Amino acid sequence: MNTLHLTLHRQWFDAILRGEKTEEYREIKPYWTNRLKMGYHFELVEFRNGYSKGSPVMEVECKGIFTGHGVMAQGAPKESCYIIKLGRVLNVSRTH
Repeated sequence: MNTLHLTLHRQWFDAILRGEKTEEYREIKPYWTNRLKMGYHFELVEFRNGYSKGSPVMEVECKGIFTGHGVMAQGAPKESCYIIKLGRVLNVSRTH
């Protein structure tokens, strides 16, 4: 499966896990344009809450990546950004 690997702060990791946050946002910058490979289809997003080997990890369905304006209360920047649409949480390991 084509998997996009992203690191999140605990607040957003937990909100996705609870089903309250259904989108993740990244700024439109060359780094993210390259990483997200616009036009490429990711099937999964693997979110990690931290950088250590023991950090919590979850796999979530990826429903697509678009550009637009996200929900600022859920971490979106004011300007247009990449919006990663999320589906079901499929797997969680090493929870808090």
